[in-house]
Amino acid sequence: MLYIYMEGHDFRYDLFHLAKVFWPDIEIVFLEDRDEYRGEGCLLESILYEEDGEAYARANIYLDGHCHPGQSKRMDDIDIGRDSGIAIIKNGVKQTIYDALLSISARRAPWGILMGIRPVKIVHDLLDKRLADKRILEILIGEYRLDLRKANLLVDIGKRQRKYIYPMDDDRFSLYISIPFCPSRCIYCSFPSVPISRYADMVTEYRDRLIREIEGIGKLMAGHRINTVYIGGGTPTAIPAADLDRIIRSVYKVFGRKSIGEFTVEAGRPDTITREMLNMLKGNDIGRISINPQTMNDDTLKAIGRYHSSMDTERAYYLAKEIGFDVINMDLIAGLPSEGRKDIINTLMAIEELNPENLTVHTLAVKRGSKFERTMDRYRIGGQETIEEMLEESANYAYRMDMKPYYLYRQKQIAGNFENIGYSKEGMECIYNIAIMEERETIMGAGMGAVSKVLLPGKRIRRVPNFKSMEEYMGRVDELLERKRAGLNFEG
Repeated sequence: MLYIYMEGHDFRYDLFHLAKVFWPDIEIVFLEDRDEYRGEGCLLESILYEEDGEAYARANIYLDGHCHPGQSKRMDDIDIGRDSGIAIIKNGVKQTIYDALLSISARRAPWGILMGIRPVKIVHDLLDKRLADKRILEILIGEYRLDLRKANLLVDIGKRQRKYIYPMDDDRFSLYISIPFCPSRCIYCSFPSVPISRYADMVTEYRDRLIREIEGIGKLMAGHRINTVYIGGGTPTAIPAADLDRIIRSVYKVFGRKSIGEFTVEAGRPDTITREMLNMLKGNDIGRISINPQTMNDDTLKAIGRYHSSMDTERAYYLAKEIGFDVINMDLIAGLPSEGRKDIINTLMAIEELNPENLTVHTLAVKRGSKFERTMDRYRIGGQETIEEMLEESANYAYRMDMKPYYLYRQKQIAGNFENIGYSKEGMECIYNIAIMEERETIMGAGMGAVSKVLLPGKRIRRVPNFKSMEEYMGRVDELLERKRAGLNFEG
């Protein structure tokens, strides 16, 4: 049991998740009164106070009543490249907590005190201020407590993204389209999706409602310039090729084929990829597709609920290359049940042989709403050291395939406190992935579970989510379009 007592501030969310980095499985209880701690278990005490007119933060740890005193941090000594007083205070409080926890824990925290899922945004903000690389690294390592390798990784990715983000354009937007049907639900999946076997009779109606929403978005965004389109899911290729064809053609009709700079379709599950489907996509000038094995180990594929084999992945990949797709992304997951370093090397060797243009390496995350969250005690999951080895092997193989990291994001429930990284050959980066992660342009979302993210003045984001229920989505598309209209009102 870990008890947390706060005085002078209420950064409960940050303290909770920072403590979880070091003790992911421990129960955490917040105390309203310091005297509620009876000397058993661990108490983390975080105090924000003033002395001689200056603000200080201090953290102390008590183990079974014995105090491990921390050091005080003066707020005026903190330089994070931002003038926001609350950001500086929060940073100072988290620094003292981090340093105190690190002093008694054997667990590593390579991402320091960063809690957000989009850490590259910090680098872009600092680059916007024209800070030198050396100064940015000093801030990331000294003020955010990042490991040197993570800090260098963020700077490299941020600088690689700049040509796709700048110059900023308030009229530019991208479109995300959700196809929520899937052949089966993987145990780790928490996305809004439905099994195609049970909902096959609703595909045509869903297609028509989706096209209606796309047409409505077209009217709302009249006068704006479309940048990229991304069709995800679910598994878009789980529906009949003719239906997906209708959806793609509606996008071209509304926004113009030549206006779209990049068009991606997730053909994620190899068991949904046919010659008919690929010919249709190629005929519609789809420039990027994903063929996602997650692993090339057949026993693991069965364990996670994917009803295809590694040979199916290879078949789908070579068929796509035969038909002429120039850019193919392949996803894999580090930390899948019962997998370790040797298993991911087996997967990476197979992917190296295929030689895709993009490789996205996810770290397993135990997400709310997934089957895995409810049944994880049945599986053997690698520890922090094992997952770190798997990620290092992934980086090594990406380098061997002449790929460099170009986007990165994190998740709260991610195993080992690591990250997800997209690698790409030069000039073959997915621009949509950069846009959605760095939040430097508006993303309009269509379909069940899609989320629109409107870029407001001051780089603020307004979320406008669609319904996650199939039935609600089908019956309330007009209401969703009205929500989007209101969301686009910058004065509201």
